[in-house]
Amino acid sequence: MPYDDSVSPTPHRRPLFVAAALAAVCLSAAGCGGGGDSGGAQARPRQGSSATSVAPSVSPSKGAPAPGKASASPPSASPSKPTGGRASGPLSGKTVVIDPGHNPNNRLHTREISRQVDIGTTHKECDTTGTSTDSGYAEAQFTLDVSHRLRALLRAQGAKVILTYDNDRPYGPCVDERARIGNNAEADAVVSVHADGSAVGNRGFHVILPALVRGGAADTSKIVGPSRDLGTRIAGLFVRATGSAPSNYVGGNTGLDTRSDLGGLNLSTVPKVFIECGNMRDPKDAALLTSAGWRQKAAQGIADGISSYFNG
Repeated sequence: MPYDDSVSPTPHRRPLFVAAALAAVCLSAAGCGGGGDSGGAQARPRQGSSATSVAPSVSPSKGAPAPGKASASPPSASPSKPTGGRASGPLSGKTVVIDPGHNPNNRLHTREISRQVDIGTTHKECDTTGTSTDSGYAEAQFTLDVSHRLRALLRAQGAKVILTYDNDRPYGPCVDERARIGNNAEADAVVSVHADGSAVGNRGFHVILPALVRGGAADTSKIVGPSRDLGTRIAGLFVRATGSAPSNYVGGNTGLDTRSDLGGLNLSTVPKVFIECGNMRDPKDAALLTSAGWRQKAAQGIADGISSYFNG
């Protein structure tokens, strides 16, 4: 679940028209039918550009804002950086920041992560512990595993990949620092990896897009369009790689949700999205999330979406 969201998503369920939802998301994600990536795109779509033709025809629903808690960042630590030479490939020259949601050790540092940070429009908790399956498989374990798999896939295509953390700090980083890592890297794309913690029966994935926000240190006006392009492509290709349907409880079956209450998006100056890969509290989704084979498919779907975004 989003690490700066202290409220679970609404349990309200919508009927899931699986075939229509898959078709809508796939068609909106140019390239869902397959095909190679040429690597000929520019380093990043011009900030401030409007959403491309891959935007879905159904407007994303907005999640309810979480209460305004937040906190001061823990001492900064250098983000994990790739070691050794990178392979040449279609993503050569691109920089991707992967943000594994939460930290497995946050549960041991509740006082530190409950401090407040400025997210531009309000203050919220530095971070949260995240959710888990009923069997105790933590979201933070899931996100780090998928992030490692995603890093390997992107590096194999020649991308420079930076993780916001790699199990190399006692807690955090706080949400404002996570945003700064992507900004300071001048990333061409940032993806924050999560899993949700909603009610049993709520199933599927959704990608969270930044809303248009201006206030304090937050100004998403230049990244709303490219972030929607990035998120739409990830959603469509996540369907193809994993076989999972878009969420039946968030986003009106589009697989997309737009939010204005997440510091990791509000403070970003580069294209960025979150992906909630499934609901850890639902037994059927949990069976997928705890499968190493499915996690590899999830990483592949995200990587395919990023490649499609770069290569148009």
